[in-house]
Amino acid sequence: MPMTTTLATSELGRRGFLMGTALGATAVLASLACSVQAADAPTRRMPVVFIGHGSPMNAISDNAFTRRLSAWGRELPRPSAILSVSAHWLSRGATGVGMQTRPKTIHDFGGFPQALFDIEYPAPGHPALAQETVGVVKQTPVIATEQWGLDHGTWSVLKHLYPKADIPVFQLSIDYDKPAAFHYAVGRDLAALRDKGVLVMGSGNVVHNLRATDRGTPDGPSASRPWAQSFDDAVKSALAGRDDRALVDYAKLEGASTAVAMPDHYYPFLYALGAAGSGERAKTIYEGFQSGTLSMRCLQFG
Repeated sequence: MPMTTTLATSELGRRGFLMGTALGATAVLASLACSVQAADAPTRRMPVVFIGHGSPMNAISDNAFTRRLSAWGRELPRPSAILSVSAHWLSRGATGVGMQTRPKTIHDFGGFPQALFDIEYPAPGHPALAQETVGVVKQTPVIATEQWGLDHGTWSVLKHLYPKADIPVFQLSIDYDKPAAFHYAVGRDLAALRDKGVLVMGSGNVVHNLRATDRGTPDGPSASRPWAQSFDDAVKSALAGRDDRALVDYAKLEGASTAVAMPDHYYPFLYALGAAGSGERAKTIYEGFQSGTLSMRCLQFG
């Protein structure tokens, strides 16, 4: 996939802005750094969450999944900000962090009802904490940018978790040139933000292969195809023993070649896993499948 400075490739266009080399973005970082104020004082250590977001239609649907998200939002401690790692902001050769004061709502999809395009999620950004993220991540330089915003991997779930849109939100991009171990390691770096009241949120799907869904299949506890069920079960089993190594080396798990045909939706899970302490067990918030093979597994650590 070719690198580009401002435009997505046709293959990845719906999943995120593809950043080019860090040279131009470094200038953005320099210009923004002088205007960033100190971050909020530390509060309680926040949990880490991973959300299987599924179709954008979940943003306007009333189903078991969205009702669980709404209840979950009431159960979680109130964060000072939310850092979202979404499957729909992919970058190339660099990791970006959103510095917007008012991030735009991005409707990064097509072929859906107008009601979805009419949704705005007007949460404020948090430039100060975004700037702290630049220093917190040690695995790679992080480029502060005002490009992108809040894509549907973020706002479609936050609309249910925090419907008032009154908690600051900023996103971190996924450098799609890097392997799974890199994304897990960046997640470990992000754990430091939890002590500042930041809710680290990965948003993707453990099982995600849009070419092998069974549209029209009712939502249910089991997958419509064995490979989807096998991989989801393998992930669940590895989580029970916090076998992080197996989850990073996911390609060896049963059903992986079809369940994770492309890793864009799996990588956000690794950020959440990395940000969770090794002694923190995964609490299953929701499990089940939509469109037959999309795992909607949602997890909380801490």
